Amino acid sequence: MNLAQTKYVFSDGSSLSMAKKIAVAWSGGADSTALLLLLKAEGYDVMAWHIDHGWHANSQKISASLAQQAQVWQIPFYALRLEKPKQNVEAEARVGRYASFERLAEQTKCFHVALGHQANDQAETVCMRLLQGAGVSGCQGIKTYRRHNKLHLWRPLLQVSRQQLEQFLKAQAVDWLDDPSNDDCSLWRNKIRQKLFPVMVEKGYDAQALFLRWQVQAEQVQKKIEQLAQHVDIVRHSLGEDVFCNINWSLWCVQSKPIRVFLLQNMVGLLFADGRVFGRRHILAIEQWKEHGGHGWLNLSGCCLYREGKSLQLCQGNTSLRPSSAKSRGNHE
Repeated sequence: MNLAQTKYVFSDGSSLSMAKKIAVAWSGGADSTALLLLLKAEGYDVMAWHIDHGWHANSQKISASLAQQAQVWQIPFYALRLEKPKQNVEAEARVGRYASFERLAEQTKCFHVALGHQANDQAETVCMRLLQGAGVSGCQGIKTYRRHNKLHLWRPLLQVSRQQLEQFLKAQAVDWLDDPSNDDCSLWRNKIRQKLFPVMVEKGYDAQALFLRWQVQAEQVQKKIEQLAQHVDIVRHSLGEDVFCNINWSLWCVQSKPIRVFLLQNMVGLLFADGRVFGRRHILAIEQWKEHGGHGWLNLSGCCLYREGKSLQLCQGNTSLRPSSAKSRGNHE
């Protein structure tokens, strides 16, 4: 497993390499522990960031033990503790985790973060998104690299299996922690990992290979969609506090549904910097609205879609920016 100077090539032909100064999001599990040691061994200037989500009573003791281990390995260690989420546990934990990364990045002046997601995680993600009704874009799975505000997020282990990482650690005589939250089958990912995939294996299906193959196919289809959508222009406007995007209504309508959806996701991405996308219910509502001629406007959870002359426009907020909207504050979700 050689990660040094690895270049990651993207669909537009560009390539990037991880920065030499990089933080590893370290939970103490096998994946992030292996990543931390691999990057250190290959000459990266690594530091360990630990986010204590307060999942269980021993979480503070675990954080303290990781700090001691990092000192033995001569790796700078930083930790932040969060309040345990009360509702929508996975989503709240994710928001808190990335907010913590941003705080640590400002504190350490290190804006490159390596995450320990590996091939098994990729297969589970694709399966989960299929079951949740995701389209081609969602079934591309976890990205090797992406930006999150000022953060550069890297996942260099997506081609490596969990078993390979555990074998590496055993060969180095390094122990790792098993997170008790991994046994909580109320969470989607754990349900897939602990229940669905083992049943598939018993029935003779290689679950990991199957969903990884679908992930590659989704990437290929998405690339074709992007090529077919290149001739449709989206323009972003800022008028004072008002921000909106527009696209030619007639041109958008004649595209196939996958291309229409892709263009809509690009529009919402241009409006918001938080990686927001439309969900399945939003897409269904937009398609129904289109079939009825696009009259009125759609309130789409923090943004509004409407027609203005020959344009399809998407703006921030819950009301369209058309002059007539000041007189009729209807809500047509």
